[in-house]
Amino acid sequence: MQQTGVKDTQLRDSNNQKVHPQPMEEAANQNPEAMEALVSKIFTNISSLKSAYIQLQSAHTPYDPDKIQAADKLVISELKNLSELKHFYREHNPKPVCVSPQDSRLAAEIQEQQSLLKTYEVMVKKFQSEIQNKDSEIVQLHQKIQEASQKRVKLEKNLKLRGMSTKEFKDGVDEDGIFSLDLSPDLFKSAVEAAYKSIHDFSKPLINMMKAAGWDLDAAANSIEPDIVYAKRAHKKYAFESHICQRMFLGFQDESFSVKSENPSGTKESVFHQYLALREMDPLDAVGQSPDSIFEKFCRSKYVVVVHPKMEASFFGNLDQRNYVMGGGHPRTAFYQAFLKLAKSIWLLHRLAHSFDPSVKIFQVKRGAEFSEVYMESVEKNCVIEDSDQKPKVGLMVMPGFWIGGSVIQSQVYLTGMKMAE
Repeated sequence: MQQTGVKDTQLRDSNNQKVHPQPMEEAANQNPEAMEALVSKIFTNISSLKSAYIQLQSAHTPYDPDKIQAADKLVISELKNLSELKHFYREHNPKPVCVSPQDSRLAAEIQEQQSLLKTYEVMVKKFQSEIQNKDSEIVQLHQKIQEASQKRVKLEKNLKLRGMSTKEFKDGVDEDGIFSLDLSPDLFKSAVEAAYKSIHDFSKPLINMMKAAGWDLDAAANSIEPDIVYAKRAHKKYAFESHICQRMFLGFQDESFSVKSENPSGTKESVFHQYLALREMDPLDAVGQSPDSIFEKFCRSKYVVVVHPKMEASFFGNLDQRNYVMGGGHPRTAFYQAFLKLAKSIWLLHRLAHSFDPSVKIFQVKRGAEFSEVYMESVEKNCVIEDSDQKPKVGLMVMPGFWIGGSVIQSQVYLTGMKMAE
């Protein structure tokens, strides 16, 4: 019995003793290769984390939002890798048993969660700062949009005032919104070509109405310039173009175009602005909006000299349209609107010519003058000289020439003594 009691006492003492697992150092010594690999990964991870942090710092100077965002993601990724290594170590290397092992592990986890919470707080603050920056950028962009809209409205008003088309206006506006169309010889040359085309275009309805009224076109052409030898009967149209040209360009060298006005043209710049204001306007609208303008008076004065009373009477059976124009009106007939297009092109050419300093000079070529390639250009390209011993002579001046600076814009002429090339 005594032996049995001794054994029971020893067993109880044994149960009351604290049992410790194998020490951590011994556990590590049991698998040194795994521990060495783990430590190597930790050092590698720390090096990568250091590199990512350096990238994050360098992205701030100079400030680059894209690089900052990329480096920030890299730092977070490396922190996650380090956290995973810690969990891996805990799973494979249990902590020694203590008085309260569960409390110890729980405290460690709480500390880890607190560290993560601090990291998230930093990230939240960073995102809030980015949101504030974006809000500020949005406000600035709204302000820029408002400023751009106001600027666009001003430019459109300027566009309407100057009569420019949208494309031409955009091409002539610099980055600061200042109109910068160059007053160049090329611009004037294009205006000369447009004026010549307008003379040609107006001569068509004029000739057609003469035909419809029963006019003898051969006799009419001969009355304009008698005894002109035409290489082709159809070339007599140049006599009518010459007639229109001579009357439309009369007084061109005068700054007011020989039109009396209470308001003189003013400076070169103001004359150029007149050119811009009329350039894209409908001529009928222009004379309607400004009934006492110098352009309106120009149109009235030129109509009565280009269209003869007998011619108009034969066209319409009366002189009502002529009287209406002389009284200050502008009829909406197709014929008169065709004339207004002609008048507008000649007026624009005049305004542009007197915008230059010095003003562009006009020159005309008389009938019988020898042909000069420097100052003249033949309107017919398919004609050759009948007599090779003689130089070609000018029969009709269809369009005058111009001196602009040191350059010459050739006059358009019809030559006599020519025949059609075979």
